[in-house]
Amino acid sequence: MNDLSAETVQRVWIVTLAIYGVVVLVVVVLLTLIVREARRITGGVAAIWTVGQKIANNTIHIALLDTTNHVAARILESAKGVVGATAAIQEHAEECPGCPACVLGPGWAR
Repeated sequence: MNDLSAETVQRVWIVTLAIYGVVVLVVVVLLTLIVREARRITGGVAAIWTVGQKIANNTIHIALLDTTNHVAARILESAKGVVGATAAIQEHAEECPGCPACVLGPGWAR
């Protein structure tokens, strides 16, 4: 088993070190590519996050529009009531010659 010469052992070591060097070089290149891609992805994620925040800021008030719509509907119903009452007053005023007395009633004659 000891029939290997010193020259053969040296060649095996040189070949082994060369293979090791190539493997290390490939690993360094791959890790560099991974780091570069990770930074690119991080930049893309940051841009997406920024756009998402802007969208959220622009759409946060949409939920409040539901409340606004309900309040506007109640105001519209009240306005319809006011219009109806105003029309009734106008109709009565056109038909009744003594309208102020009719509206104010006998309690206002004091």
